[in-house]
Amino acid sequence: MVDKRKFKDTEISLLGLGAMRLPCKTAIKREANPLIDYKKGQALVDLAYENGVNYFDTAYMYHVGKSEKFIGTALKKYPRESYFLADKLPIWMCPKKSDMEKIFKKQLERTGHDYFDFYLLHSLNKENFEKCEEFGAYDFVLEKQKQGKIKNIGFSFHGTIEDLRNIVAAHHWDFAQIQMNYLDWKNQDAKTQYEILTQAGIPVIVMEPVRGGKLAEATPDIEKMFKNARPKNSIASWAMGFVASHDNVLTILSGMNSPEQMLDNLGTLTDFVPFNEREMKICENAAAMINKSEVIPCTGCDYCSDCPKGVKISSIFAAYNKIKSGDLSIEEGRELYKTIEVKADKCIACGKCANHCPQAIEIPDKMKELKSYFA
Repeated sequence: MVDKRKFKDTEISLLGLGAMRLPCKTAIKREANPLIDYKKGQALVDLAYENGVNYFDTAYMYHVGKSEKFIGTALKKYPRESYFLADKLPIWMCPKKSDMEKIFKKQLERTGHDYFDFYLLHSLNKENFEKCEEFGAYDFVLEKQKQGKIKNIGFSFHGTIEDLRNIVAAHHWDFAQIQMNYLDWKNQDAKTQYEILTQAGIPVIVMEPVRGGKLAEATPDIEKMFKNARPKNSIASWAMGFVASHDNVLTILSGMNSPEQMLDNLGTLTDFVPFNEREMKICENAAAMINKSEVIPCTGCDYCSDCPKGVKISSIFAAYNKIKSGDLSIEEGRELYKTIEVKADKCIACGKCANHCPQAIEIPDKMKELKSYFA
């Protein structure tokens, strides 16, 4: 059974199932395709549950609004007190203060649940947090907690260090969710984020431990370095192990969409032994080697998918990255680009996508570059 870590008067599985990248009925899995394969998805939930995973995470806009219904349906076969369900309030999707209530009711309706064990103010940065404060979002979720509809209040974070300090100081938080992996330990200063939360006594939930799957693959040099140290371990296990080696990490969310990925992560986080100093240094070296490449740091989360022109942003980035990482030749990459429904030339540089990008990618600028690159 997967390891567990103490939280208040209970225990949370060290591995959590994130419902942002579920199996789909089509081969195209970018843009969070709404056609979730319920049979394969249910099998994944069952495999996780049978191996001790008890934390399941979804959000209002995952899989174009289909994720909440799926995960709620998949968990209905199990006793409600045997698992923890997490959902999130997307404040940027609330033009009016009253929209918070509409979204919350819709989330309960979609999941078919009476309450959420963990509820987050979603994707906080300076702009989103200011809107939360303006709308009284914390007081809103606090009232839901008093009503028994929320058990624990937290937030997910995609801002600056200053933003994080302000958010932490503003309210009492039961937990917080950050993007943390050995690449972003320095690239996005996840190290300081983790330290701020730990010093404040706030347990950390980790998203993107494998950087949208990027850290499950490796160049020949990085793979050789990993295999020399741990010949039997997968590439992805190094990413999961790096995160799990930090004591204040409560659970690690992984967007697993196959039994193979699930079993690998379960194997890594069962009877887990934290990395020693040498192994942590290997992760640091791998990050430095990755940073020498020219790939765009897109994780395929598709927070940018609400493009007014329908540009398939993450698919375009993926095609480019496959060329730069050596997975495809330039010719093969351009053939892949041709299959993308709405290409970079349709971008009007409105900036809406960049405002929601957790990786702070200047998407309009990149679209202009890639329009020329693929021409």
